[in-house]
Amino acid sequence: MVPEAERWLELRRFRALRLAGASVSEIARETGLNWRTVKKYLEADGPAAPPAPPPRAGRREQVIAAYAPVIDAWLRAEVLLKGTVIHERLVAEYGFAGNYQRVKMYLQEARPRIAAELGCTPAELARLHRRFEVVPGAQAQVDWGDEGGILARAGIPKVYSFHMVLSYSRDPFCCFTTSQDLVTFWACHRRAFAHFGGVPGSIVYDRAKTVVRRHVAPGKAVPLHPEAVAFAGHYGFDIDVLAACRPTGKGRVERQVTIVRDHVLAGRSFTSLDALDRAFLAWVPARRATVHRTHGEVIGVRAGRDHAALGPVPARPYVVAGRHLRHVGKDCLVAFEANLYSVPAARVFPRQLVEVRSSAATISLHATVPDEHGVTLLAVHQRAVGRGARIVGPGHWEGLPDGRTRATTTSCEAVPGEAAGRGSGRSRRGEPAGALRFLLARTDTAQVTVGHRPLSVYDQVTGTRPFTTVPADPKGTT
Repeated sequence: MVPEAERWLELRRFRALRLAGASVSEIARETGLNWRTVKKYLEADGPAAPPAPPPRAGRREQVIAAYAPVIDAWLRAEVLLKGTVIHERLVAEYGFAGNYQRVKMYLQEARPRIAAELGCTPAELARLHRRFEVVPGAQAQVDWGDEGGILARAGIPKVYSFHMVLSYSRDPFCCFTTSQDLVTFWACHRRAFAHFGGVPGSIVYDRAKTVVRRHVAPGKAVPLHPEAVAFAGHYGFDIDVLAACRPTGKGRVERQVTIVRDHVLAGRSFTSLDALDRAFLAWVPARRATVHRTHGEVIGVRAGRDHAALGPVPARPYVVAGRHLRHVGKDCLVAFEANLYSVPAARVFPRQLVEVRSSAATISLHATVPDEHGVTLLAVHQRAVGRGARIVGPGHWEGLPDGRTRATTTSCEAVPGEAAGRGSGRSRRGEPAGALRFLLARTDTAQVTVGHRPLSVYDQVTGTRPFTTVPADPKGTT
């Protein structure tokens, strides 16, 4: 017996006969079906779509159905989680034996349902840009990602991701930090060069303040940050700064920021920056085993040619230090990032302008003008952790008053032994000093005589009449 769905497909092939004027009986004889069945499906008011096939319990449906709760939970945590990521995690973490198409077909039903539960409607924007290709080792692209409060439960309010991608192979590097300052930015470069095993010929940046010194009008040369110039010169790469508002100029790394979020961060929880770094490094082999959709090669194979063409990493690293100008206080302390650091009192004066050079571990203070020996360094301190610390170097306060020569007395006549006691309350012979003896005995106070005068004396001196009170007249007269 022919199934109902197959009958409908067969009748559809002979619908042209009906339109040409063939009768129902003639079509029934052609199809081998009962004339009532032919009439049912060929009438003008017949079904517009084939009848639904009967449900069947296939092996593949059973396989994906067993993992449906896991997929739904991931989608509730991140509704835009990509199907490739879900399939990758199912295989790695749950031993899923199905192919990607089964996951993709399930997501077509599950994603709208989960999005409706969460009340969100994702939207994507498309923009046009010009694509370019480079030779191996010629270029890398750098960008920051803001990961927000991914470690808020661990007490870290803000986390950033640093990304560098080799343009030829799309081989990625990523590390996570809590700051985007100058020192951290270039320290991440050193970690990226060690990860790739070399230095690319040029690196593409946007107009970040750690790369450019100031913004200029379109068409004018961009002034680079002095530390960026020194770092690039030491490692031997060129700095390529994009025009303003042109993120598509470094689309490879822009895309990599999203890929890392989808494949490494989405739907997971972490407890530290080290855990984030380890999660990325654990994902790198899977990324390098992927066939890139643009160049059509395995990323790891193409990365081998990319790494071989990179320049060597210098044996001596270049450590970038942030430079800031600060004033010296009257207490020979310099304030920097809510902490205080001392300088030698013999080499500075109040309100002197000094340069603070900060690295990840140390704070060095320099004079803006070299001394007679050409030295500018004043002091080096370990960088304080947190806020409100006061770090004073040994010998920095030498020569400043310390209060050891101060002494006090309440007697008009000098008492022997006061100077020797220096305010300690004891004489050299162990007897109470003059000030302490005065407070204990109060003999001087007892000898003071206080005079008593009537108020009339003051009236006579000032020439005024004494004040008297006149009773009120009950008749209203005075």
